[in-house]
Amino acid sequence: MSYDVTFRYSQALDPSALVTIEASLHAIQAAITDCRNAGLPVETDPAVILLVRHLSQIGAQRTDDADLRRACIAQVEELRGRPMLKILALRGVAYDAPAKRLFHAQGRTAMRRLAAALALEDGSFDIRSNKAGPAVSGDVTLHGESIWVQLSLGPFGPGREVCFRKVQDRHDHIGQRNYWASVRDLLEPEQFATRIRQELRLPASAPDAPRLVA
Repeated sequence: MSYDVTFRYSQALDPSALVTIEASLHAIQAAITDCRNAGLPVETDPAVILLVRHLSQIGAQRTDDADLRRACIAQVEELRGRPMLKILALRGVAYDAPAKRLFHAQGRTAMRRLAAALALEDGSFDIRSNKAGPAVSGDVTLHGESIWVQLSLGPFGPGREVCFRKVQDRHDHIGQRNYWASVRDLLEPEQFATRIRQELRLPASAPDAPRLVA
């Protein structure tokens, strides 16, 4: 069976139906797949080249380069101001290794900030990261002498990404009843720490000196 069908050549000769960037990219990808299946060189295939040129023409019809560059810079600044952990929680990280790595890195940072807000002394808590399999987010856990907090994107739905409970010590992995919070709560560590102390009936405390948390 030949994979080198004539359809991609017909599309390349008359790409008038390809009026969007998405449709044109799909046609290019399909043409590249046909080439590879047929054992033909992609870089010199006339259909692929014509389809790529058509895509460039569609892009040229949009805003000019200067405006696009300004728009890119504005988007970069906006995204830098957003907590990525919240964005990752909304979009999910399953089957996306780079996003999952970022989720765990940001999750560990958030847990360190929460530990500081709870005035947990160095050496009195652990922060563990379990990435698990590719189909799940895995989890990031803060485990102290009296508190256990875990972040994961599980089946409990939006607003219940964080589970916390009271424990007897750092060897207690079961603890008492579960309480739930959202990623948004975790990203406000001072307020979240106050809520945790109240709901778990923990003694209020404050750190002896400010600590720098990266």
